[in-house]
Amino acid sequence: MAASLGFRGAASGLWYWSGRRRPVGSLAAVCSRSMASKTPVGFIGLGNMGNPMAKNLMKHGYPLILYDVFPDVCKEFKEAGEQVASSPAEVAEKADRIITMLPSSMNSVEVYSGANGILKKVKKGSLLIDSSTIDPSVSKELAKEVEKMGAVFMDAPVSGGVGAARSGNLTFMVGGVEDEFAAAKELLECMGSNVVYCGAVGTGQSAKICNNMLLAISMIGTAEAMNLGIRSGLDPKLLAKILNMSSGRCWSSDTYNPVPGVMHGVPSSNNYQGGFGTTLMAKDLGLAQDSATSTKTPILLGSLAHQIYRMMCSKGYSKKDFSSVFQYLREEEPF
Repeated sequence: MAASLGFRGAASGLWYWSGRRRPVGSLAAVCSRSMASKTPVGFIGLGNMGNPMAKNLMKHGYPLILYDVFPDVCKEFKEAGEQVASSPAEVAEKADRIITMLPSSMNSVEVYSGANGILKKVKKGSLLIDSSTIDPSVSKELAKEVEKMGAVFMDAPVSGGVGAARSGNLTFMVGGVEDEFAAAKELLECMGSNVVYCGAVGTGQSAKICNNMLLAISMIGTAEAMNLGIRSGLDPKLLAKILNMSSGRCWSSDTYNPVPGVMHGVPSSNNYQGGFGTTLMAKDLGLAQDSATSTKTPILLGSLAHQIYRMMCSKGYSKKDFSSVFQYLREEEPF
C-alpha cells in the first residue's frame, strides 16, 4: 500500500469571489465509468465548506458515504439517511467517486495515505477529487500514489467562500488528466456554476494560490486607502462610492469592503466574524511564498502581504476575517 507522503509548504484555506450563478448546462459526455448514474459518492471533510457542498450533492440526488474526523458533524447527514463511514478507507471501499475537502496539506496526506487512508481500500478506476487548498507539489505526489493503485486523482480547489458553497455557486479550478475532466465536471457542477480545466495535476492549486495572493494584496491596499481617506476627513461611504466608480475599483472595495458600516452582509459589519479567517490567508500566502521560491519568481507585494497577515495573527486577529486588516491598520501607532 502507499507509504505516507512527505510535503512542504504551509497549510492553506481559501476564500475567493465567484460570479452570479449560471444554469447548469447539459451533462458532458459520459466517461468510461458512466458518471451519469446516481451511485454513491464519497465525501470526506464536512467543515464550513464541505458541509454545504455535500448537501448540494444530496439535492442533486446523489447518495453519500461520509466521513469527518469530528463525528458530530456527520449527525445531520445520518439523520437524513446518508451513510457515515468510520474512516477514509471505508469510504474508498464503498464508493468509486470521492471528493475531499480538507484544511491543509497535512490533512490531505493523512486522509489519502495514512494508516486508515483512502489508498488502503481504493478500487481500481476510482475517481478521487481533492478540493482542498494545498501545496501543488503535494497534489502531484498524491496523484502519483493514486496512479500506482490504478485510480485517478484530480485537484479541484474552489473559490467563492461559504456563501457560494451554500448556493451552489462555487468556481472549481481543476487539474488532472484532461480525458477525465468530463467525469469530474458532472459532479462538480452540482456544487458550482463554473468548472474550469487548468491543465495537469497541480495547476488548479497554482491558479488558486495566485488568485488568493492578489486578493490579499488588494484587500490591504483597499484598507490603506480607506484609512487614509477617513483620516483626511472623508466620509467612508462617500469614499467607497468614489473608489467604486473610479480606476481604483476592485472586489475588496465594491463587494467586500473592509470598513465597518460601509456595506451590509459582509464581515466588516459583523465585527469581522465569519468569512475567511486571517490565519487561513496567512497560510495561503505561505503557499504563494513557497511557489515563488521554487519557481524563482519575485513576489515583492506578496511577501509583504504575507508578513502583514502573519503579524496580524500574532496580535489577536487570527480568528477574524482577513478584511480585519483595516482594523489592524487603525490600531497601529502612526509611523
